Amino acid sequence: MSESQRRSQQWYAGDGRNAYIHRAWMRRGLPRDAFDGRPHIAIANTASDLTPCNAHLTEVSRSVADGVWAAGGVPLHLPVVSLGETLLRPTAMLFRNLAAMATEEMLRANPIDGVVLLGGCDKTIPALLMAACSVDLPALVVPGGPMLTGHFRGTPLGCGTDVWRLSEEVRAGTLSREDFMRSESSMIRSRGHCNTMGTASTMACVTEALGMTIPGLAGTPAPDSGLLELAHQSGRLSVSMVTEDRRPSTVLRRASFLNAIVALAAIGGSTNAVVHLLAIAGRLGVDLTLDDFDRTGSGVPLLVDLQPAGKHLMDDLHRAGGLLAVLREVEDLLSPDPITVTGRPLTSYLSDARIHDETVIHPRATPLQESAGIAVLHGNLAPSGAVIKPAAATPGLLTHRGRAVVFDSIEHFNATVDTVDVDEDSVLVLRGCGPKGYPGMPEVGNFPLPAKLLARGVRDMVRISDARMSGTAYGTVVLHAAPEAAAGGPLAKVRTGDPILLDVPNRRLEVEVPDLDARPVAQAAADAFATPARGWQRMYVDHVLQADEGADLDFLRGATTTPPTRESH
Repeated sequence: MSESQRRSQQWYAGDGRNAYIHRAWMRRGLPRDAFDGRPHIAIANTASDLTPCNAHLTEVSRSVADGVWAAGGVPLHLPVVSLGETLLRPTAMLFRNLAAMATEEMLRANPIDGVVLLGGCDKTIPALLMAACSVDLPALVVPGGPMLTGHFRGTPLGCGTDVWRLSEEVRAGTLSREDFMRSESSMIRSRGHCNTMGTASTMACVTEALGMTIPGLAGTPAPDSGLLELAHQSGRLSVSMVTEDRRPSTVLRRASFLNAIVALAAIGGSTNAVVHLLAIAGRLGVDLTLDDFDRTGSGVPLLVDLQPAGKHLMDDLHRAGGLLAVLREVEDLLSPDPITVTGRPLTSYLSDARIHDETVIHPRATPLQESAGIAVLHGNLAPSGAVIKPAAATPGLLTHRGRAVVFDSIEHFNATVDTVDVDEDSVLVLRGCGPKGYPGMPEVGNFPLPAKLLARGVRDMVRISDARMSGTAYGTVVLHAAPEAAAGGPLAKVRTGDPILLDVPNRRLEVEVPDLDARPVAQAAADAFATPARGWQRMYVDHVLQADEGADLDFLRGATTTPPTRESH
């Protein structure tokens, strides 16, 4: 792209009054030649003290800025909406689309030619990618990286995964509450996001597989000095991406998303990647469907032995060779056609990749599981689909028939789970937790088991919901059932006592009653849903799509352009 064609020049070029205003107000340390056609690069930073996993990104942004200056560009720090998974109520997912929309508008409205996206915690990278795809400026991602592994009494702790595990042991009476509380100070060892293959690590890896990071960056631990070096390189690269006009629409093709699905399966990644990838593809107008995850990913072997599907943690993966070493093992399943932000295909970076620890990254010949990709289920309980992660499930429960025990909301569940009539063969059904019904589709799909069953040694049951679950979670958990109950989906008609069939090998999810279509929505399910009165929640409920379409807002799908807005002076 020539200097005269750059967006920033539409603000700064010329000797008129408006160009004078634009330049003068930015002359707070910027030299005069900063406005003579040098690429202006925004550094979209999601650092926040209330997003603890991203708090270190301000340091990372300085390395990005140094790289931009070194390559002849002008770096511009741009704080954007930050979403902290552990703190936000009612759920960070409610605000993913808001963060994406706000970032999109700031990128479109400001005099910038490209953007470096700094994210880490679960929803920040998806929101940033959705925004960048909608604006379609040259863009690349710098993931903040996972934290180092903490230990409690000599045992490594997996963020999230061990919270779920240890809290269940307290309820089962096998771990004292005092010891549970003591482990809290050991869980978070350093800066960075969760050290399991949760959603944050998954989205970093998936983003690299999409081609939207410098290859080899995903999974670099947050405290590792290599992260700052790669951040510097990313800043330099962003300038050349502007010069070469390399945009998300030139990097992200359908084949890029299929490569990401292969990576998702090989690493045993989070089910949340499904809803995020669908949303990102929707912003570009790329034809990607829920069933593509099954067609492309279900036969891919699981190669990475990480929690929650395995035992190791993210700094082990980095030490063992990282994502590129994993992808080299499944290179034959990857398309060589899509380019990355560097302009080269992802597959061109695999020849030098090596596995350095086969207990962490298994060779293709000896996988942890032969076919472990996310499975997509259909049936009268989820006509538009539901998902399950076989790699994190109990194999003996993947084909199961049991009596439904229904809960109309997570509050109803919490109040009654330990008093209902239930046994280990029951199928627990939670509704009212989808995009509209909660609202925001919270991570409650891995809801706890009844205490009396835990005390008897039961550690997994079939659970079905229209919710999501944390990528750090595990179990035989069917998620994202669509349409959700609040949108009139079949979950709203299920009654306690109905026989339910889960048949993952044959991709079936059925409630075995002859009159389901004719049944009215259960009154308790209807009563649990109330349309918010105002603000973002009202807009969200009025316009959010179902999980099988990425839970984006209906008016934000489809490719757009980046014309400058009207002059404000």
